[in-house]
Amino acid sequence: MSRVLLTGGTGYIGSHTAVSLLESGHEVVVVDNLVNSKIDSIREVEKLMNAKVPTYIGDVQDEQLMNRIFTEQHIDVVIHFAGLKAVGESVHKPLEYYQNNFDSTLVLIRTMLAHQVNNIVFSSSATVYDPANDPERVEGMPVGNCSCPYGWTKFMIEQIIRDCCHAYPQLNAVMLRYFNPVGAHPSGVIGENPLGIPNNLMPYIQQVAVGKLDHLNIFGNDYPTPDGTCVRDYIHVCDLADAHALACDYLLKHEGCCQEINIGSGHGVSVMELVTAFEKANNMKLAYQFAPRREGDLPIFFANADKARELLGFKTRRSVEDMCRDAYRYQQKQSGKE
Repeated sequence: MSRVLLTGGTGYIGSHTAVSLLESGHEVVVVDNLVNSKIDSIREVEKLMNAKVPTYIGDVQDEQLMNRIFTEQHIDVVIHFAGLKAVGESVHKPLEYYQNNFDSTLVLIRTMLAHQVNNIVFSSSATVYDPANDPERVEGMPVGNCSCPYGWTKFMIEQIIRDCCHAYPQLNAVMLRYFNPVGAHPSGVIGENPLGIPNNLMPYIQQVAVGKLDHLNIFGNDYPTPDGTCVRDYIHVCDLADAHALACDYLLKHEGCCQEINIGSGHGVSVMELVTAFEKANNMKLAYQFAPRREGDLPIFFANADKARELLGFKTRRSVEDMCRDAYRYQQKQSGKE
């Protein structure tokens, strides 16, 4: 049994990963500054799994705190989720994004090395790929030419980790490049509940479904795709969480590794297909209207997921309708409409 530290572990993906790790027999420790999440998510994880999750409230940039955590908890693997993550906000607050995301990573790796903790899973993103690539994103394709400071922080942190693995051969890393995580735990007790403006499509769909918004804006219906709306690779957050548990197992068995791995379903779903799936899964109709294209939106991209299958034994187990059903169940609980 290994002990895994989740930085930013009270967040959407972090809380679901905590469940997956506990189900896999790992112990979990969390540190989070609660800037974009609430402690309630980990309390729900504890109740759901009947397990205690030591939780530290503080910032990963605080080196004194991080040294205390590593001293007290005897960590085996770190999963690094902590960081500012709103694409649009990053354009308006680049200094905050670069300082927060870089400094937290540098402090974390420095502390890991000082305490001889040699395994890190980094929460990266498909935004690191050059938009000029073919729609099917494959590891090894060109990266960079990112469209926002958020994307550049992911790109540069990947490079920081690669450089550190080269300089410190004892350090092992897996960088998981997420595509579009959606959904919630089927219990409905944890899910995506951003404190600020949502960064992706599903929270808006959920808010229309429960009446918080009167309609959904679909940005562009004239793209060169089958129905004219953008196509993305959506993955259930519980499948994504399982990928992190598999990545921890991989690191504990392979020394001297530094891998970038796509985590997606391996196929694209359009905005209209997602809306239709939500309606079918939840037996309802959603009000929507088409709006002008948003600057920077690509018509289509999706993951080639072969490497995740080959190295980690990863494959998705949940359907688009599962994502929609679970997301709505969570939103109903949050709105008191269940």
